[in-house]
Amino acid sequence: MAKLLPLVVLLLLTGCASRAYQRAKEADTVEAYRAFLREHPQDTLAEAVQVRIEELEFAEARKLHTVVAYKRFLESYPEAAQARAASSLLEGLRFNAAKGANTVAGWRQFLADHPEGAQRDEAKRLLTEAERVELASTEDATQLASFLRGAEDDPRRLQVEERLDTQSFAQARASGATKLFAYLRDFPAGRHREEAKVSLLSLELEGLLVSGLLEEVEARLKTSPLGPQLPNWSARMVRARAEREARESREPLAQAVQAGYYLRDLGDLERALGAPDPLDRWEAAEELGQHVSVRALEPLLTAFRTGRNPLIRLRALESLQNVLRALPREVAEYEVASRLEGLRERASSAEVYLTVAALLDLTGQLELAATEYQRAFDAGAPDPVVLRRWVQLRQERRQPFSAAVAARQLALWALGVAREEGVSAEGGVPLASARQLCAAVENARFAADVISQVRQTATEFPEDLEGFGVLASDAVKLSEARLADAELLMRERNPHARVCRDRQVRERLDSAVKERTAALEAVGSKLPKMAPLLWALVKDRDPVPEVRAVAAARLSALKGQGN
Repeated sequence: MAKLLPLVVLLLLTGCASRAYQRAKEADTVEAYRAFLREHPQDTLAEAVQVRIEELEFAEARKLHTVVAYKRFLESYPEAAQARAASSLLEGLRFNAAKGANTVAGWRQFLADHPEGAQRDEAKRLLTEAERVELASTEDATQLASFLRGAEDDPRRLQVEERLDTQSFAQARASGATKLFAYLRDFPAGRHREEAKVSLLSLELEGLLVSGLLEEVEARLKTSPLGPQLPNWSARMVRARAEREARESREPLAQAVQAGYYLRDLGDLERALGAPDPLDRWEAAEELGQHVSVRALEPLLTAFRTGRNPLIRLRALESLQNVLRALPREVAEYEVASRLEGLRERASSAEVYLTVAALLDLTGQLELAATEYQRAFDAGAPDPVVLRRWVQLRQERRQPFSAAVAARQLALWALGVAREEGVSAEGGVPLASARQLCAAVENARFAADVISQVRQTATEFPEDLEGFGVLASDAVKLSEARLADAELLMRERNPHARVCRDRQVRERLDSAVKERTAALEAVGSKLPKMAPLLWALVKDRDPVPEVRAVAAARLSALKGQGN
């Protein structure tokens, strides 16, 4: 009896499988056959069932007759008997779609999908025809450049190269200095190189005119063989002379509306950047940012690149941003692009990377700037100016926790300075050490404020943020205490020694804003003939947005009265 039990079980299972198969066969659907396979995966009929599933799936794909349906079938059943037919039908659909669109991109995609397809030769012929039509009409330099890649032996190459040259120059001239410099690099034998150089010369001279440097403009026009090709430049010089006459008016009110009236001149400020006291140097850098002149850019870049005290470099970076924002957009772009072009020729170093990063950053090319900042960054000796900029960039990108992480690094830097700078009555207080503690205090406070703001808004990693806050608080307390000790010793030796909280220059600049604003309101009634030109000058040249807005409002009101 025991020997018969396995045979009985086998017969029962076979009977169950047969009935299950019969039910699936009667239903004759993919779902029914799949249910059979789940229940009886090892049945002798499993292979036949799988074949029937493939037949039904292919029939469904043919009924739908879409690219998606055939792709899905081929992905699911690459070895099916119907795979070749499905591939042929899929190719036919794609060929018809490509023929309907009849674009270069469409035919290239078809050939990429079916490199050995039955309609390959016809697709290649139609691709060539589409390229001919597209190349004859396109104004897109990218399309022309794409065709030239791998077209060394194509008889159309020379014609396309010429059109690419022309289209690239047209786009560059419409886009500004960055693209013009790129055109000169990319087309060393281009037909429009001289025109590109004329356009760049025009931008250079416009920057000098905006800065009031008419004598330098006249000298460049005399020495440059491209000068005669500048369009309408004589009329531009007439306007520039009228603007300078207004700026140099002896009328006290005409002087009072101009930012330069309240500032040390550029030469004095450049000399102050070499003063023995770092405080004088960072104040000079701050004041330089009020001169809307291309001549302010190079000394500020030098101060940013070489300054030893972080506050000198921070003020220089802020002033660079201020000057570039106040200059006409196309002039600012030229000044940055010409410097970046010059830096391409220099050997790579952390100093060069940092300068490139700042220039890219200040013109809004943040992704490229981030790469250059990273290349210049030394984790063993972190740059507090770069750390501070990283905090700001991450805040602008709404990345609060990342901003807090960078702020923590800045607080660590400040804490390290506070611990390392020597302050003692016996050894005296080197001026540079006291000023370095000024930088530690300002950056520690900045870091603490950022972390506090993030803690109020962010919910991620609260324990980490709490630790960041404690660290920043320690950095503020210790740096403030060490700075107070240092400045007390300084004043004991010299009662007239200046301290970090001295804000004489900042107060003078803030007072000048109020005085210029009041003068702008008064100039309309007291100097009615000069007022429109003065308002226009201030609207275009003042370093402070609020003052420019007042001048713009007065001009708008004047035009309204004229209407």
